[in-house]
Amino acid sequence: MPLTIAPEEVEISAIRAQGAGGQNVNKVSSAVHLRFDVRASTLPEPVKARLLALRDHRVTDEGVVVIKAQQFRSQDMNRADALGRLQALVDSVEKPPPVRRPTKPTLGSKRRRLQSKSARAEVKAGRGKVVP
Repeated sequence: MPLTIAPEEVEISAIRAQGAGGQNVNKVSSAVHLRFDVRASTLPEPVKARLLALRDHRVTDEGVVVIKAQQFRSQDMNRADALGRLQALVDSVEKPPPVRRPTKPTLGSKRRRLQSKSARAEVKAGRGKVVP
């Protein structure tokens, strides 16, 4: 079951959208600015740690996820888009990454590597000057 984010933990504010759009974009605050404080949230501690460890530009040094949504003309659709992107971000770190177990190369792969090296060495050795 995916983790759900409590609505009271998310701070949403309406802002004016950027870019071209004519008169509508200049008078309507349809873009949404979402802020989610990871450290103060009710998420489990391992999920918080993985979320804060992400190398993502949306997570600030203070541990706040900032998402700006301005794709749609409707503020409600932008709010839903921002919440969906936040949920996707949390879902991406919900499961811990699989543990990597180092393996050794097989005997056959070692032999093939050495055979290809010696074959390449013979090709290169044959490129020398011809001595009469």
